[in-house]
Amino acid sequence: MQRRHLLPLLLSTLTLPALANPPEGRGHGKGRGKHEDRDERADGTSVSVRGDAGGLVSVNISVGDARMWVREAGVRERYADLPPGIRKNLARGKPLPPGIAKRLPPPALQQRLPHYPGYEWQVCGKDLVLVAVTTLVVAAVLNSVFD
Repeated sequence: MQRRHLLPLLLSTLTLPALANPPEGRGHGKGRGKHEDRDERADGTSVSVRGDAGGLVSVNISVGDARMWVREAGVRERYADLPPGIRKNLARGKPLPPGIAKRLPPPALQQRLPHYPGYEWQVCGKDLVLVAVTTLVVAAVLNSVFD
């Protein structure tokens, strides 16, 4: 009679680990992998940095802000548009398309742009792009900043 009670007890103890919480940083916990920090710029203002489950940051600067910073930095250089096939592949979450030479913004503009650890700003045609340094995955595209 005691053996009949032992089997359900044994089965329940074997299934308990499967019902436990997932390890730290895994699963669908509160916030679903998102976090928010503040990035302090050189001019004393701050920009919100938001991470998503894919690990990319989102920037809270507009194309208008970036264009204003280009003018204030005195950037006079003209940039050519990217070919249409390359430009359509320049999107958040995708790797930087092959054939795009690494081109950093002018130093005066770099000082104005928010800094994100592990990311760098690049100029791709007339667009300003935030790229993950290690994976070359595009985190943000600010279109036609250098018009």
